[in-house]
Amino acid sequence: MSTSTSTYRTNRVIPGVTGPGGHAAPAGGGTAVPQPLTSTVPKELVHRASVAEVMLTDWARSGEDRFVLAAQWPRGHSFFTNVEGCHDPLIAAETIRQAGLLLAHAEYGVPLGHRFLVSDLGVAVRPAHLRVGAAPASLELDVRCRDVKERRGEVTGFRVEVEIYRDGSLAATGGGTLTCIAPRVYQRLRGARGPGRARVMPLTAPEPPQSVGRMSPTDVVLSPAGRPGRWQLRVDTRHPVLFDHMVDHVPGMLLLEAARQAAAAALGHARLPLAVAGEFLRYAELDTPCTIEAHPAAGTGEKGAHTVLVTGRQDRAPVFRCTVAMAAPLR
Repeated sequence: MSTSTSTYRTNRVIPGVTGPGGHAAPAGGGTAVPQPLTSTVPKELVHRASVAEVMLTDWARSGEDRFVLAAQWPRGHSFFTNVEGCHDPLIAAETIRQAGLLLAHAEYGVPLGHRFLVSDLGVAVRPAHLRVGAAPASLELDVRCRDVKERRGEVTGFRVEVEIYRDGSLAATGGGTLTCIAPRVYQRLRGARGPGRARVMPLTAPEPPQSVGRMSPTDVVLSPAGRPGRWQLRVDTRHPVLFDHMVDHVPGMLLLEAARQAAAAALGHARLPLAVAGEFLRYAELDTPCTIEAHPAAGTGEKGAHTVLVTGRQDRAPVFRCTVAMAAPLR
């Protein structure tokens, strides 16, 4: 990639965001003088409440439906903890998720306040370029938006395909598909479980952290269900990262984490996930038990990796499925 982070524009004019002097920014964007990379993008554009959870720092259009984004991963994160000396692959998935939201608002004019339905999200990593160094990891994302859908002149959804580069080397690839939903439509869709109405089940006991590749019980998202390879999803709405802000359903990132933890428990070892690919089939509700099951595949893949299929069900209906490819155990 030839574009460097020093050429990105950080003070761009964005529809729906207040501009200089308190005036609303005009639709269609504006021209800004390139500035040094000094801060994250506005947290509202990636649907985060905490600035500390914003991974993206800038963006620029590089072609038709193609963009270059800058991002940074900290050397240490409270939840996306280092795995075997590498940045957590799920921080790459979160970065891809944020990229889709940012571009929807800032480049495709989706108003702030719209909801997003993510139907799939996945990432595959190259461990050699994920090593935690002596400074935060500065990244460049090459993002292509495909299958851009419109209705009455408004963008209603698209797919992002992302390549993440670090120091010029490809560190991860991934993508996801999102649908944009207007507030009134979302209220009708969610009904009694909509924003401000959702009830939450009592918090259940965690699995032992070491059995699922975690150090703290606070970060465990599985509860024992009395059978090998089966758990109940543990949903702690007080978690400061998984529930950075309150939502009316189980976040997709929590489901990906559940898949990672279930794979570690099923295999008996918590190695670096090389690839995680999730499909979200329906909303996972906060007020209903969700059963998680893990089924290791026979044999091994490239470089001895073990693949595990993880599924989630509520009221006997599937809500998500995820394939996790885990690095081979150390000998």
